[in-house]
Amino acid sequence: MLIGITADSGGGDKAAPSPTATMTVTSAQTVIATPGADEVSAPAPSSAKPFAFGDTWKLSNIDPTKPFEGSLTVLAYKQGFTSVGKADEEAGMPGYVSAYTDLELCGAKGSYTDNTTSWTLYYSDGSRIGPSGTTYGDFPKPEFPFEVTVTAGKCARGKLVFPVPGDKRPESVLYKPDGLAEPREWTVPKA
Repeated sequence: MLIGITADSGGGDKAAPSPTATMTVTSAQTVIATPGADEVSAPAPSSAKPFAFGDTWKLSNIDPTKPFEGSLTVLAYKQGFTSVGKADEEAGMPGYVSAYTDLELCGAKGSYTDNTTSWTLYYSDGSRIGPSGTTYGDFPKPEFPFEVTVTAGKCARGKLVFPVPGDKRPESVLYKPDGLAEPREWTVPKA
């Protein structure tokens, strides 16, 4: 399917939308070359203004046979909650703690499938951390689904847990599903 991605900060006149990006994705999220697709690309995090928490990124599909419109928002970040699962054991390094992002993916038209592997935390030293590979019953609820399909009028909202270094705070939350050339970015507020 062809997905055109537009950005909207959700703040009215506050920020201008980013240009539409076109990508071709099969149902398995494999990229297929599209003539002329190289002429339009998604904005790079360094060239596009990062979103603030609560700002919405609008997604839309430009393939008329598989229409989709929706939105994606990072709502919050919290570092340092306790769980029966130890973050430093999962990371294999001492000093790691559990953190989570609160995410919301909504559909307005058609359907869209995504999973948690599209998300990473970015640190100022260039390191990136993916979500926890495990889940425990005492993780903050509701949890963001590992894999989810949203349809018109439906949303998926929840918390996605990451094992993170306890003495560092991420710079941003990145979203990059397979097939999207450049990630979208939400700036993590200072503690």
